Order: sequence, then structure tokens, then C-alpha cells
Amino acid sequence: MIYEKIIKRILDIVLALIALPFVLIICIIFGILIYLEDRGDIFYIAKRRGLNGSVFGMYKLRSMKMNAPDIRNEDNSTYNSSNDPRVTKIGRILRKTSIDELPQVFNILKGDMSWIGPRPNNPSKVYEDMTDVEKKRLSIRPGVTGYSQAYYRNSINQDEKLKKDVFYSENVRFVFDFKIFIQTIKTVLLQKNINTN
Repeated sequence: MIYEKIIKRILDIVLALIALPFVLIICIIFGILIYLEDRGDIFYIAKRRGLNGSVFGMYKLRSMKMNAPDIRNEDNSTYNSSNDPRVTKIGRILRKTSIDELPQVFNILKGDMSWIGPRPNNPSKVYEDMTDVEKKRLSIRPGVTGYSQAYYRNSINQDEKLKKDVFYSENVRFVFDFKIFIQTIKTVLLQKNINTN
């Protein structure tokens, strides 16, 4: 309980401050490349549902063409494909390396997110209409990476992700977070399960 409520937040802030200079340099480099490719916005701010159902703007480096249509899978998850025509050339690099997620360090510093937790969902469903299981998933801060993201990424459907996210929310421990962190590095380096099956 102490880890989940206090220590985890302190670690989030300390690690975010350490990462901040590197994130800023990467954002500047890729920001220039994003702008040169299609003269559009550098950042994409996605509306997401966070702790206790609150809605916030999640920062990402833009990987799609400006004003690209929002395409969803049958389970309302984000459509991902290796040949998605909406994704820019720079965007493909950003997605394969997960560099597009780095600006979420700003969300961590603001308190919207944690380094590790369930990936934040689209707020398409009214919080009051959610099941107790869905609300349980929102009982902790969403993360830049998480249990289902690190081990399965986009290879499982939303129902399976929900089960794994709820399992994580009931078992928040330093050792578990550390394992997820190591697995995230492996998943990113091996570029596993990037696209939806």
C-alpha cells in the first residue's frame, strides 16, 4: 500500500526528471523531422481516461498525417497495421521504436500518468455506465507502459487487456513494476506485437 500510494509516485517524478533532458532532445530532433515531412503539428494530444475516471490530454509525437480519420477495431481498440496509409514515414519509425510515447513524461510530471500502469483508454464510454471491473482498472494511474503492453502489446483484444490490467491494479508491487520495465525494454528492442492481429 505504501509503495502504491507514495513510493511509486516519488519514483515516477524522480525518473521523469532524469529522463526529461533526453526526452526534450529527442522531441526537438523528431519534431523537426515531423514538421519537414508534412508541415503539420509536432504533437498529438489524445483524450484519455485516467485515475478514477478523470479525462486528460495524453501527449504523443504525431505519427499520422494531419486530420487522419480515427479507425477502430471491432472491440473499439485502436487500429494498428504495418501498412496503415495514415501513418507517415517518420511515424513508422516512431511507432516501431515507441519514441512517439516519450512526451508522456510531461503527463507523469503533471500527475496524469505513471511510468507503469494500465494503458489509458479512449473516454468513449461514460464513467458512470462502466462495470465495477472496468472501474477497478481506473483505480490507479494509467502508465506509459504496463503489464499487458509489455508482454502482449497489440496482440490481444480489449477484454484480455482489461483482465490483465485489473490483475495488475490488484497486485501493484515494486518487483512487479521492475519486471514490467525489463519486459518493456525487450519488447521495444525486439519490436514484438506492434500491429494488431
